[in-house]
Amino acid sequence: RDFLPRGSGIVTRRPLILQLIFSKTEYAEFLHCKSKKFTDFDEVRQEIEAETDRVTGTNKGISPVPINLRVYSPHVLNLTLIDLPGITKVPVGDQPQDIEYQIKDMILQFISRESSLILAVTPANMDLANSDALKMAKEVDPQGLRTIGVITKLDLMDEGTDARDVLENKLLPLRRGYIGVVNRSQKDIDGKKDIRAALAAERKFFLSHPAYRHMADRMGTPHLQKVLNQQLTNHIRETLPSLRSKLQSQLLSLEKEVEEYKNFRPDDPTRKTKALLQMVQQFGVDFEKRIEGSGDQVDTLELSGGARINRIFHERFPFELVKMEFDEKDLRREISYAIKNIHGVRQVSERRGRGPCSPTGLFTPDLAFEAIVKKQVVKLKEPCLKCVDLVIQELINTVRQCTSKLGSYPRLREETERIVTTHIREREGKTKDQILLLIDIELSYINTNHEDFIGFANAQQRNTQMNKKRAIPNQV
Repeated sequence: RDFLPRGSGIVTRRPLILQLIFSKTEYAEFLHCKSKKFTDFDEVRQEIEAETDRVTGTNKGISPVPINLRVYSPHVLNLTLIDLPGITKVPVGDQPQDIEYQIKDMILQFISRESSLILAVTPANMDLANSDALKMAKEVDPQGLRTIGVITKLDLMDEGTDARDVLENKLLPLRRGYIGVVNRSQKDIDGKKDIRAALAAERKFFLSHPAYRHMADRMGTPHLQKVLNQQLTNHIRETLPSLRSKLQSQLLSLEKEVEEYKNFRPDDPTRKTKALLQMVQQFGVDFEKRIEGSGDQVDTLELSGGARINRIFHERFPFELVKMEFDEKDLRREISYAIKNIHGVRQVSERRGRGPCSPTGLFTPDLAFEAIVKKQVVKLKEPCLKCVDLVIQELINTVRQCTSKLGSYPRLREETERIVTTHIREREGKTKDQILLLIDIELSYINTNHEDFIGFANAQQRNTQMNKKRAIPNQV
């Protein structure tokens, strides 16, 4: 039967899935118009062309959506063929610039399946090494286990050349070998040459050609039909056990899912509660991961979460403390005034006949020392509270990032953010109170017995060391 469109340029622009089914009567039917049975195969060709144009347009566009055609006949073997577009390199008409890659992707979708056999068709008047069909088949089937080579246009080869080495499977060996065929020329098709006559001419060509005479019984379209049927049957037999076990496991998993959803009621409040609980738990897990740094999505562009909080504590906070410089002149002046103010009226005593005035205090009074030290310690409050503010800000940012997964439920997201942020704000108040309390504790009692404290007893000794090592940092 002659029903596949033929012509120059790209004719097959959609995959055609052709199912041949042995039957007593002969007719064809399409999946897209199941009710209609075609008995005239010229109409089948017209329908293929019309259906192709319906999806791809009339100007050489392509589409991966297949056309399904079933042919019932007493003259066929049970076989499913998928006719794929030929590989084109240069776009024509309305074809996109990447037409070559589109066609290759479409072909790969079909030939990558382990269960399919690949019929790699190559014209004999072209170098086999340049065959796109064989190249693509080799990509998905490197050992050539499921590729069958078909060599066409044997009658169009230059005089004195033949494809004997290829057909004898010597040049580019395939496990399933090569079969040569001679199809009708475009002139024969236009002249409505009968297919039976074409098959007879093909047989005569192989029997009369000196290079192919010895293998004429293994050449030609009828032999190709038999081989395909036999190979496909064997292939099905080989792949069936694995296919069966795969289907079995799929069936079991589906049955398991069905069991789960058997009593499913979308409005069931327990299901809603469960979903809500899972989302809230997920939020908790995500938040913890971001702070701990054990998340699956690690940010590579900037610090975030726990790492940023760590930096606030170990870099930003010490930096803020170091920034609190004081002028030594001012400090000396303050110390001087503090000492004088502590002595008050006792500072100068006029004693008649005793010479010039002199202060009564012999040593630096404790009160003056405390006044100066406390004034320095109080300065710690500001950077400490600033550190808390920075950490709180980072925690709130982390909460916002974690609630992004609740985007489908804006009210839940808003409420979650509100509750968690409110809780963080409450903790912020308590934290600041605690920090201020710690600083107040430091202010309330100065431990002069601490080993680091420079008391009167070892002041002179320390002073000597200080003179030797001037580089030593300030100590309080």
